[in-house]
Amino acid sequence: MALVGRQYRLVLDDGAEFVMDLVLFHTRQLRYVVVELKVSSFEPGHLGQLGAYVAAVDDQLRDPQIHAPTVGILLCTGKSGATVQYLLASTAVPVAVADYRGLPADARAALPSEVELEAIVDAELRGRADDT
Repeated sequence: MALVGRQYRLVLDDGAEFVMDLVLFHTRQLRYVVVELKVSSFEPGHLGQLGAYVAAVDDQLRDPQIHAPTVGILLCTGKSGATVQYLLASTAVPVAVADYRGLPADARAALPSEVELEAIVDAELRGRADDT
């Protein structure tokens, strides 16, 4: 995997802006991977947000003649299996939902801790408040 960007920004045709936590590129599968990190339990709106990000990356970055379809991964601090199951069944977008504890130990070790993620989010929010 190669890092395309952290807090990666895409400006849409209508001027709206999407800011994605991580955009990666899988070098063997030749596909973009959008990763959203949430410091809260899964909420249905998270899946809609991730689906929109995947669609935007597919439209603006992906070359369909070369790249496989973009996939999305939502990592959150907790999830209800039934809620996630029903929401995933209702979407055609290739996305996955996992909580930090459900990941293998080596994968969890490669990711920031819940405390580190909270600090990143707090710093980002403080930075945006300073910009206004």
